[in-house]
Amino acid sequence: MNLNDKVAIVTGAASGLGLATCKTLHAAGAKVVGFDLDGAKVAEVLGPDMTGLAVDVADERSVMAAVQRVRDVHGAVHIAVNCAGILGPCKTISKSELFPAELWNRVLGVNLTGTFNVVRHAALAMTANSPDASGERGVIINTASGAAKAGQMGQAAYSASKAGVVGMTLPIARDLAEHGIRVMAISPGLFESGMSADMPAKVSDGLIDKMLFPRRMGKAEEFAGLVRHVIENAYLNAQTLDIDCGTR
Repeated sequence: MNLNDKVAIVTGAASGLGLATCKTLHAAGAKVVGFDLDGAKVAEVLGPDMTGLAVDVADERSVMAAVQRVRDVHGAVHIAVNCAGILGPCKTISKSELFPAELWNRVLGVNLTGTFNVVRHAALAMTANSPDASGERGVIINTASGAAKAGQMGQAAYSASKAGVVGMTLPIARDLAEHGIRVMAISPGLFESGMSADMPAKVSDGLIDKMLFPRRMGKAEEFAGLVRHVIENAYLNAQTLDIDCGTR
């Protein structure tokens, strides 16, 4: 898909991978609307050239209203990139206390159900688009994680939510193929972000030691560059792409 003048929704847009994705897609000519729980912050960081909306992805009504607003203002939705996510670190049992069910539900609600909320409503909007010369109407990219396959201590909920993102990529791509909509997932390893900033140095250093070259955290711009490539490469569909510098 050619990004010029296309309308792109990016969730988790106030910081990290989401913010870098907004900037990259805007630089490529897209009209970018950033969704984030912190409406004031996302509007501030995106500036006057992009639109920021306060959206709780875990709340379907919030997502539905925001997608409709994008359609009302810009006339269409061509791209949706799901970057919103939370960690919710907690051991299954810690100091004789169980992992709180409320925390489990919150992490799954944002990372998995929230992603699916945006997928569903963005996809419905995309079905109204006129197909381009290749028959394409839209592109959806979800953010998984290396934790989907190799979660660390305290990441039961986070890993489960990201494994769910990986697991739903193929069936959703199959569901939406008849509408000319591609669905992909990107699985980042250790990246410079608010999430990694709170990670103990012992854990982050251990992950970096398992990398090949270069042995460092990924940069948000590198994730965003892969997002752009997926959008522009029409033959990528129904896959989860690792971007983790060969971490094992």
